[in-house]
Amino acid sequence: MHKATGLVSDYGALELKKSYQLNFTLGILLAAGIHLGLIGGVGLYQYLTRVDLEDIPVITIRSIQELAPPPSVQSRPPQVQVEAPKIAPPSVGIPKPVPDEMVTEEITIATRQQLATLVNPASVIGSGGEGAALVIDIPEADFLPSATEFVAVEQNPVVVKKVTPVYPELAQQTGLEATVVVRILVYKDGSVKDVIVVRQSGTKVGFEESAIEAVKQWVFKPAIQNQKPVSVWMNYPIKFTIQN
Repeated sequence: MHKATGLVSDYGALELKKSYQLNFTLGILLAAGIHLGLIGGVGLYQYLTRVDLEDIPVITIRSIQELAPPPSVQSRPPQVQVEAPKIAPPSVGIPKPVPDEMVTEEITIATRQQLATLVNPASVIGSGGEGAALVIDIPEADFLPSATEFVAVEQNPVVVKKVTPVYPELAQQTGLEATVVVRILVYKDGSVKDVIVVRQSGTKVGFEESAIEAVKQWVFKPAIQNQKPVSVWMNYPIKFTIQN
């Protein structure tokens, strides 16, 4: 009987063992290259599209009149500038006399450029245009009501801390008594922002000065409108009586 002999072939598991290390190394290098390419591409895009903050112009709003109205929620197509037709103005006739109560005060009408500035401060030439940073720097006093301005409130201010006015020495010596009515600007945090006298005592012994000095130290529960505290003016009588 003859025994069959054969040559050992490199095909199969032995070939895989020999090429495993090479294939593994190539795979690691390929994956690393892909990741580095992605990260580098993102970094390159950010570098090319970055905006230097120092180059952004800044527009500063310093008064309420300069604030623009809120943008419209409806997109509108850009308007085409049409030159106004050149028409000769009508000749002015002879003015007719009218009663004094019908005479209107002289009103200064803003120009088209001024109106455009109020509507869109960013469109002013030299202010930066689109992409400019808008800074609101309006003094807080501009938002406070004037002494004659009516402010509707649901709840009036309530005094929670009073400081008794000092009785003027001269009035105390002479037995003078008086009532001073002051108008108080109660700020939305309950503090007193301003005090003015709306009805004097009729004397010159210092009732008014003493009342103002004391009321400035008062603390209030602020007025409420729409469930929020608001600043409001209120009148308050200050009575000076000699205690026996």
